[in-house]
Amino acid sequence: TEQCLQLASQTSGTLMTSATDLSQKLTLCSKLCFAIGGAPKEVAASATAFFLQIYLLDVAQINAFQASMVLFIGKAWGAVTDPVIGFFITKTGWTRIGRLMPWMIGCTPFLIIAYFYLWFVPPFLNYRFIWYLGFYCLYQTLITCFHVPYSALTMFLSTEQKERDSATAYRMTMEVMGTLVGAAIQGQIVASAHTRKHCHNLTTAVAGFHGNISHTEICVCSSQWDRSLHCGAGSWMAFSLSSSLLYRVIFDPLLTLSLCISDPYGPKSDKQVSFYKGFILVMRHGPYLTLTAAFLFITVAIQLVQSNFVLFCTYAADLKDHFQNIVLTILVSAVISIPLWQWFLERFGKKTAAFCGITWIMPFTLMLVFIPNVVVAYVVAVSSGLSVAASLLLPWSMLPDVVDDFRLANPFSRGHEAIFYSFYVFFTKFASSISLGVSTLCLEFAGYDTGACKQPAPVVYTLKLLIGAAPVAFIVTGLMILLLYPISEDVRLRNKVCLEELR
Repeated sequence: TEQCLQLASQTSGTLMTSATDLSQKLTLCSKLCFAIGGAPKEVAASATAFFLQIYLLDVAQINAFQASMVLFIGKAWGAVTDPVIGFFITKTGWTRIGRLMPWMIGCTPFLIIAYFYLWFVPPFLNYRFIWYLGFYCLYQTLITCFHVPYSALTMFLSTEQKERDSATAYRMTMEVMGTLVGAAIQGQIVASAHTRKHCHNLTTAVAGFHGNISHTEICVCSSQWDRSLHCGAGSWMAFSLSSSLLYRVIFDPLLTLSLCISDPYGPKSDKQVSFYKGFILVMRHGPYLTLTAAFLFITVAIQLVQSNFVLFCTYAADLKDHFQNIVLTILVSAVISIPLWQWFLERFGKKTAAFCGITWIMPFTLMLVFIPNVVVAYVVAVSSGLSVAASLLLPWSMLPDVVDDFRLANPFSRGHEAIFYSFYVFFTKFASSISLGVSTLCLEFAGYDTGACKQPAPVVYTLKLLIGAAPVAFIVTGLMILLLYPISEDVRLRNKVCLEELR
């Protein structure tokens, strides 16, 4: 090891300027095909992240407590399935198309069906909570069957860190574009038939800066049954129409991935370490725990903003006629800025890029809370897109470096890539499930009135906390943990040389 480290220190300067070995170079076509495969998950995920909460509350007409249970249990179930799917992947036999691709191809038809029924309003009222909980858990399970093998595929595209980082940048660009497509289809159609359109002004309603309502605005539907059948009819039809339009958007990119990318999942001759022993080794790897803990808090912050943003615009900022365009502005900004962050991390390092990119969102979210007007909202949207792009790109770009560091520390223990990726998603999903469930429960305690056109002042105040103070606290905590992340650019280059010596 000392000889390897000495060799690394002698050649680190040369590595900064040397070209990638041609045998390890990925073609543009390979990068694009790999990246396109990630779009379907984000198309569906963005629609559920931005609109599922308000759909459950105002269209499906289940109360806030039940909605919080659907979001919490569904997300927690999705978190639990990640390591389970990772375990089954490590036990999957070799096929002509590899170990990973059968999982992605096999789950897709069932994923489309589950996604459609998630946005369907059943004709009964008493068991809607069970309906949505069941289909949300099924959706989370199937999306995991796609996401874990797809994420692990990154490690097998190339042994070159630069090529993997480039492929990850392509992937994140396509995933954010998938998020953009999902939000555009779902958001624009839903906005045109949102239940607020069925509320008629009986008196003028004005919400002040602190959420005080001077007059009232009510829905002419007198009962929950009337609201469900009439006030929300246009909305659930719009949600169902938009989910139907996403069918082809989800299926075609996966077809491209399966036809253009081979699955080189691990040589069959490698001696496999048991899942339990591999799990213990991974959980003892310091850089992995630090990276996961840091982005766990950062992901929770982004999830809080994402899931409560539409409610905030509707009830706390009087921007209900603009929320879909504000969401699109955030995502367009994120798509455009991903190449910028890819250049930045190559020039200044990944850890520096993480700090610069993620801290950027904090002052702007607070600005929107204290100055809730249209102009500020669009300025905040453009600025927030930069941080959203960084939060998406950086963890998936840094995780392969952690796997390389693990390989160097444990040269005789191989085939644990699925454990790294599945448990990273498990921890972030589980934390998100708790935060989303608690945030929706906070709205219930604040007095959220399902189906009402205006919400009481405590609800408005709670939404401001969920958009402003809470995400800032989580981001600061995550960045403090990230300070302890030990893989600097020098360490990363040293690991690269040592791994080449081991090969």
